[in-house]
Amino acid sequence: MYNKTDVLGLQTFLREKFAVWASSGSSVEEIWHNFKNIVCECLERFVPYKILRKNSDPEYYNKEIERLKSKVRKAYGRRKLGIHHMEEPQKLSKKLLAAKRAAQETFLKSLLSREINADLSSTNT
Repeated sequence: MYNKTDVLGLQTFLREKFAVWASSGSSVEEIWHNFKNIVCECLERFVPYKILRKNSDPEYYNKEIERLKSKVRKAYGRRKLGIHHMEEPQKLSKKLLAAKRAAQETFLKSLLSREINADLSSTNT
């Protein structure tokens, strides 16, 4: 959200608040508190922000999948170098999807077996 700040609105707001801020407060702490409140209000009103979230990979991704993801990204970046680089990303993408599917199946099977073992141990006691 760079360069999206309402600079004119921010400047006008600060000019209006300066007189109030400069005349109020008898101690340094009060002046500082008023200043912080004005700056925080400016940020909330005039500076847009975006909450960034990390897109984490599922827990069943292994080193092979991470390596293939990196290769696919690089291959897609090389496409602009020429026609002979066009087929590589598609091949690697298919390989990556197959690896993801296999890893997910393995992960789900292990979860299911743990669940079954937990149920069997709870019924035996």
